[in-house]
Amino acid sequence: MARIKKKERHTALMRQVNEKPFLTDEELAKLFKVSIQTIRLDRMELGIPEVRERIRQVAEKAREKVTTIENDDLVGELIELNPGHSGVSLLKVTEDMVFAKNQIAKGHYIFSQANSLALALISAPRAVTGVANVKYKVPVKAGEMLVAKAEVIRQRSNKFFVWVITRNDKQEVFRAKFIVVSLNDNE
Repeated sequence: MARIKKKERHTALMRQVNEKPFLTDEELAKLFKVSIQTIRLDRMELGIPEVRERIRQVAEKAREKVTTIENDDLVGELIELNPGHSGVSLLKVTEDMVFAKNQIAKGHYIFSQANSLALALISAPRAVTGVANVKYKVPVKAGEMLVAKAEVIRQRSNKFFVWVITRNDKQEVFRAKFIVVSLNDNE
């Protein structure tokens, strides 16, 4: 198969990065069947930042939509938020998040990522977690990147039923069902 022309590749590269900002240079190189260096040169020419910067930009946009909790209260890096519907956050497990004896992540960090993401989904001035049903599926070690995806499944009055699934790069590691209650000013 012949390579596509530079101008066509640039147009396609812009479209791909706009649709999927988390694609790495390596993934883009495979997709376009060119070298990583070619992708880097194309990015520079088009003014497309590297993947870390694109993630940071997406995270900043997502944080602007959070109304229920302060940005500093979020555990993990919020990268996508559709208030009232869905959201995604990333959490890099560091050495200070694991037990010294067995190097397994402390559960409250994984729970906090999921819980703060569930709260962030609710478009309300104040909300609290009413119920949490959680399941830790496999141990998580230092260095792993956790991706939590949350979705509002149902809403009844001021109660939001939110499901969160957390994965590492291989498998599901945690699952939670939350009932988040939106509070009015009198509560």
